[in-house]
Amino acid sequence: MNILITGSSSGFGKLTTETLLKEGYTVFATMIGVTTFSKKAIEELQRFAQQTAGTLHIIELDVTDQESINNAIESIYKSVDQIDVLINNAGIGGTGWTEAFPESQFKKIFDVNVFGVQRMMRAVLPQMRKQKKGLIINLSSIQGRVVFPYSGIYTATKFAVEGLTESYHYELSPLGIDVVMVQPGGFKTNFESVQSGPHDQERLESYGEMVNTPDQIWGAPQEEKDFLPHPQPVPDAIVQLIKMPNGNRPLRTTVDPLLNALGTETINQAATKAQQDLASHLGWNIEV
Repeated sequence: MNILITGSSSGFGKLTTETLLKEGYTVFATMIGVTTFSKKAIEELQRFAQQTAGTLHIIELDVTDQESINNAIESIYKSVDQIDVLINNAGIGGTGWTEAFPESQFKKIFDVNVFGVQRMMRAVLPQMRKQKKGLIINLSSIQGRVVFPYSGIYTATKFAVEGLTESYHYELSPLGIDVVMVQPGGFKTNFESVQSGPHDQERLESYGEMVNTPDQIWGAPQEEKDFLPHPQPVPDAIVQLIKMPNGNRPLRTTVDPLLNALGTETINQAATKAQQDLASHLGWNIEV
C-alpha cells in the first residue's frame, strides 16, 4: 500500500511516518526544507526505515505552493502506479488575543491548514476516482469542535477542516473513496513550541494589564508542554483507519487523553444525529 503524508518532519507527521514504516507500508513522507532545516529529521527517518519492513521515500512538498505539489505528485507516480492513502497532517497554529493577529497571519495559517488540505485532495482525487477506491485522512483537532479562548485563529481553521472533510465524505463515498478525519486532543509534540503569537504588537499592547492573560491558559508561545502525554495513540488510530474495510470507516475518530471531559464526543454524537435527520428529511441517499 502506498501512503502519502504531509508535514512529516516533526510531531504527529514524523511519528505517523515511523509507525507506518513499522507496519510495512510504502510511505512518501513529504515536508519542506528537505535540503536545509529538515535534514536532521530526514536522517532520523532514514535510519528508522532501515530497521523496518517499510519503504521510505522523502519528497519536498509545500502545501501552500501548487507547483511544489504538482512536482511531488509527478515524482511519486514515477515510482508507483497509484496513491492508496493521503494523510493531510501538515499544520501550523497560533495562540494569543485573536484581535492581535493581523490579516497576514490569518492568511498564512489558513493557507496551510485549510487551502493546503484542499490542494492536496485535488492533487490525488483524479487518480483515486479512476481507481474507484482510496482513503483520505485529514488531521482535524478537538478544537474543530470545542472552543478554547485565545486560540481563535487555529480553531477557525479546524472548524473549516471539519466542514470541508464532511462534505467530501458525503460526496465521494458513493465513488468508493473514504474521506475521514482524526481529532487529536492535547499530546506532547513540538507543535506548541513552534507556533507563534500575534504579530500586531501595537494592538497587543492596547490590552494593557491583560496582555499576558492567554499565557495563563496556553503558556507562553513556543513553551514546551512537558505535562502532556506521548502522542503515539494518534498514529495508532490512523493505522487502525487504514486497516478498516473501505466504506466502514467512521467519519470522525477522536483521540483525546481526556476522553469526553472536553465534550468533543458529545458534540460529535449530536451532530451525527442532526445530519442523519437532515438526510432523512431531504431524502439523501448518503451514509452519515
